[in-house]
Amino acid sequence: QVQLVESGGGLVQAGGSLRLSCAASGRTFSSYAIGWFRQAPGKEREFVATIHRSGGSTYTADSVKGRFTISRDNAKNTVYLQMNSLKPEDTAVYYCAATFQFMADIPGEYRYWGQGTQVTVSS
Repeated sequence: QVQLVESGGGLVQAGGSLRLSCAASGRTFSSYAIGWFRQAPGKEREFVATIHRSGGSTYTADSVKGRFTISRDNAKNTVYLQMNSLKPEDTAVYYCAATFQFMADIPGEYRYWGQGTQVTVSS
């Protein structure tokens, strides 16, 4: 089992940057692929990015490609989401999640979820 805690959200102006962190408990962190999802009010949860358990492979949604970068530090049990050139449409609660699957872009493939962190981008 793994517990996930997100941090780093906040209010930022359009064009700004934020770095989200997903800190995990447990000694098996490196066994999991980690994904980032987001959910805006009234909308379904949306895939953002995922990273292989080794950190050697990543996959990013087209909507954020070139602006968001996912990375991980298994020694620190932490996954990061660097978000640059933020837009108002990036406003959402951002969640990290863990899966034993190779890498997945579907929420149902993830077993463990954090509580989320709010990101608000003002225009």
